[in-house]
Amino acid sequence: MTRPAMFRRVWHALLDLLYPPSCLSCGADVTQAGLLCGPCLVQSQPVVQPFCRTCATPQVSQAMLGDGGCCPACERHPPLWGQARAAFVYTPVIRSLVLQLKYADRLENAAFLGQRMVHAGADMLRPGVLLVPVPVHRWRLLRRGYNQAALLAAHIARRGGFEHVPDALVRQRATASLARFSREARWVEVEHAMTVRATRRNQIAGRHVVLVDDLLTTGATATACVAALQQAGAARVDLLVAAVVPAREEVDISLLDMPKPASHM
Repeated sequence: MTRPAMFRRVWHALLDLLYPPSCLSCGADVTQAGLLCGPCLVQSQPVVQPFCRTCATPQVSQAMLGDGGCCPACERHPPLWGQARAAFVYTPVIRSLVLQLKYADRLENAAFLGQRMVHAGADMLRPGVLLVPVPVHRWRLLRRGYNQAALLAAHIARRGGFEHVPDALVRQRATASLARFSREARWVEVEHAMTVRATRRNQIAGRHVVLVDDLLTTGATATACVAALQQAGAARVDLLVAAVVPAREEVDISLLDMPKPASHM
């Protein structure tokens, strides 16, 4: 073992003594920092086969998928992107992780979710892909201090050695939080809101881009991003998210929005 590796192991052991590791979701004791406890892990519901290849939504049986591996909704209305992968279904446990990352500075959640996203997107994360996160508007970035999609993309890039361009996409205008919008209103709100930064267009042209975000709900935001990337000359755009909201239809808004959680101490 190298000296730096030995130092890191000793340092983490000391931290565990001072601050016993706890479950990212419920706070129960765990053996190692950055993990879920057993009960929360059981409730996390990873996306496994069979699932739709274009919206990542789990299906009750393989028979629900067409010849191309798409669900009936995607066959009727194919999304603008190529394929989509999701690490988890948006269950209450994953909702807690995503919203605490997004609103409560729980940046350690990005490492856990990013690791699972690497596994979920293994078939699309091939050498030569370019990771691009869904952007937030500059005013929201100033208030929050970070873009949760960019954090996820950075973790994925580090784990797999992929190229990562965190500022490739720009949200040209501030859009309202979409959580309480109807499906149709979401599409109107984000229409023409995204563009590719002029200085990044050469990096996008001709590339296989994997768009990274925390959630896939109706697909309105992802579609606006994909359209901008395609206009900049991307050869292919796929989508990789931490969680998918089941069934591309209206869902209980209480699962999508919540008051800002208290900071984790």
